[in-house]
Amino acid sequence: MPEQNTIIDAILHQGMLPLFYHEDPANCGQVVQALYEGGVRIIEFTNRGPNALSNFRQLVQWRNEKWPGLLLAIGTIKTKADAGTYLNAGADFLICPGTVKEVGETIQNAGKLWIPGCMTVSEILLAQATGARFIKLFPGNLLGPSFMAGIRDIFPELYFMPTGGVELTPENLQQWFESGVAAVGLGSKFLSKTVLEKRDYTSITASTVAALAMIAAAKQSTR
Repeated sequence: MPEQNTIIDAILHQGMLPLFYHEDPANCGQVVQALYEGGVRIIEFTNRGPNALSNFRQLVQWRNEKWPGLLLAIGTIKTKADAGTYLNAGADFLICPGTVKEVGETIQNAGKLWIPGCMTVSEILLAQATGARFIKLFPGNLLGPSFMAGIRDIFPELYFMPTGGVELTPENLQQWFESGVAAVGLGSKFLSKTVLEKRDYTSITASTVAALAMIAAAKQSTR
C-alpha cells in the first residue's frame, strides 16, 4: 500500500491527474495503457456509471499485471459506503466531489489519502479538520485562478488541484500554477466522450505526451 506522501509526491511530479469513466472495461484498459505509454503514472477512474466498480477492479488487476508504478484513484466518492467498497477494491486513494466528514473519516481511518472537493473557505477548513492534506477545487472553471490566489496564504500547508473546466492551454495552465496550485485535474477537456468513443489510443498517447510537456513548462515558468 503506497503511503500518502508517496502519492502526493507522484501528483506533484506529474502535475496533472487525468480522470475518466467508460462503460466498456476493454476500452478503459486501452485508455489507461495509452496514458501509461504517454508517461502518466497516476490516474483517477470516476465512479460515475453502473460498471464503475467492476471496471475499477479490472483496472487494479491489470495494473498489478502490466503497469508497474501506476497509482489508481477512484473519484466521485460521495458516501461512506462507497468509500468502504472502493477501499476494499484496492483504490490507492480516493477523491470526492464535495466534503463529507464521515467519508473523510472512513478514508483516513484506513490510512489512505483523501482528496475532497471544496468550493468555499469553510469547506476547506472542514476538510482540513477531517485530515485532508490535498484539496480539489471544484468546479475549477467557476472558481478560477483568482480564487486560488486569494486563499493561498491562508492555507500554506495544503496542496490544491483545480478540477472541472481547466483548459489545456499554456496560458490557462500558467495562470493556475502561478496562483499556487500543485496540480490540475484533467477530465472532459482532455479525455472527452468523443475521444473515448473514437478509441484512437495512439492519439491519446500523443496528447498525453504533449499535456505533460505543457504542464512541465507551466510549472517551470512559475518558479
